[in-house]
Amino acid sequence: MKRIVLVATGLLTCFLTDAQVKKRTRHYGIEIGVMKTGSLNAITDVPGVKVGHQTLIKGENVRTGVTAILPHSGNIFQDKVPGAIYIGNGFGKLAGISQVQELGNIETPIVLTNTLSVPMGIQGTVKYTIGLRGNEDVRSVNAVVGETNDGYLNDIRGMHVSDEDVITAIKNAKSGEVDEGNVGAGTGTRAFGYKGGIGTSSRKLPSALGGYTVGVLVQSNFGGALTINGAPVGKELEQYPFRNAIEKSDGSCMIVVMTDAPLNARQLERLAKRAMLGLGRTGGIASNGSGDYVVAASTAESMRIPHQTRLRTDNGDVLRNDFMSPLFMAAIEATEEAIINSLFAAETMQGRNGNETQSLPIDKVLPILKKYGALKGN
Repeated sequence: MKRIVLVATGLLTCFLTDAQVKKRTRHYGIEIGVMKTGSLNAITDVPGVKVGHQTLIKGENVRTGVTAILPHSGNIFQDKVPGAIYIGNGFGKLAGISQVQELGNIETPIVLTNTLSVPMGIQGTVKYTIGLRGNEDVRSVNAVVGETNDGYLNDIRGMHVSDEDVITAIKNAKSGEVDEGNVGAGTGTRAFGYKGGIGTSSRKLPSALGGYTVGVLVQSNFGGALTINGAPVGKELEQYPFRNAIEKSDGSCMIVVMTDAPLNARQLERLAKRAMLGLGRTGGIASNGSGDYVVAASTAESMRIPHQTRLRTDNGDVLRNDFMSPLFMAAIEATEEAIINSLFAAETMQGRNGNETQSLPIDKVLPILKKYGALKGN
């Protein structure tokens, strides 16, 4: 479903082979949190949610791409969803934020790419939206496009992402398992000094607490002292910021939270805030130069906001605040695990000007986790 542009066929074979054998955190006995995951442990466990990637790996210098998250399969502009955006640290170029904050809804797919490709992200999302049947008279579209800077591995100044790549990512969106690591918007990203990328996770509340699902997808590209399931991995590996004067921890993390719980925009912002706690549990510090944003949306059909209606009031029963706490916990755990999944899925990558970022050394990480009792059965 995703297009990977490569010059060398051998590189393609190597890339796919590595991805096929890569395991997720839970395969190693790393169980983050206490809540149960959804069946896929992915954002697509939330009914109706789809994810699409467009991966661009070309020559020696292009390592970038696009990831699109769709809250439902219909015409999102005509059937908007309640949404909110929370700024953990605002060193970023997130498009569409002011209208979401003002109106409390999202009317397009949520698109992630690299920093200098946000304009193409907007253009591609707008083209896709106005091209949908039923949108022939639409003259204003609020595209939500987030980014992180992949300029260490990618020729970001070349602006290689096109609006067609954005449209392809949206059209590639599907339910089911989500590709992680060096794919889509995570192709050229780095986190905690290692190769970062796309990661996802979910939590399923028990029926006694509503049975709702919370799913998270991240584009990890930030720094800090890596902590996995409570174990000080970064400290043990001596890989953390400020260990000497020249090391930095700047970067960014885009976090997308979806839930089928019937939440309004105010409640979704509360939920989005908790995702930053999940980032903190991984050792992220939301540094001065980090653009850390959380985009949250409810996919509950009862909460849909029709673009064209004669009704004066919105329908739908909103979950009471007293029942929000389990969702908060779900968002924290799913965000933490999604970030760690992005590291476990990512592969060593060489890119622009021969720059190389190593993957997380899992063979060294597992003994550390065992030492600190962070593995199942310890």
